[in-house]
Amino acid sequence: MGGCTLHAMDKFHSDVSAAQPEALGREAGLSHDEHQAVRLWLRLLTCSTQIEQVIRTQLRNEFGTTLPRFDYLAQLSRFPKGLRMKTLSEYLMVTGGNVTGLTDQLEAEGWVERVADEEDRRSMIVRLTRAGKKQFKAMAVAHERWLEQLLGPLGQDNAQDLYEQLGKLRLVLSPAEDA
Repeated sequence: MGGCTLHAMDKFHSDVSAAQPEALGREAGLSHDEHQAVRLWLRLLTCSTQIEQVIRTQLRNEFGTTLPRFDYLAQLSRFPKGLRMKTLSEYLMVTGGNVTGLTDQLEAEGWVERVADEEDRRSMIVRLTRAGKKQFKAMAVAHERWLEQLLGPLGQDNAQDLYEQLGKLRLVLSPAEDA
């Protein structure tokens, strides 16, 4: 890992260790005993944003790429035969125009290819090329390493507890997803 890469991780961990205990218990200036649901939501959002910022920085520094490009490649890596562009757009939750732009870029770099859909010749399937698979594999390995560095200080037991609690939260929220 290069110096720039370590800097982002070190800054993240030094921000955490330098924070005052009372600051860690406050979200958006709310006192500890009020608005628990709001504080919890803000804390989840803050943690997600902090992790995402580190990942964005790492992807840019180590691979010269962006999080949307990484997400695009990650989706395609799950479907070796490829995906229709419309389906890829739905999975990424972005417009067809965004997918077309990313596809144009990644095709020019030789990481993806467009092929005619055998079931519907009007549609195009996008799939990773051999070079794209190799590049994504390197990014995925690094991505996991960064997450381990970020979340490792929690310890295995705390990480498992947090994972289980967030799983319970997903179950609580799942009816809202169906609406």
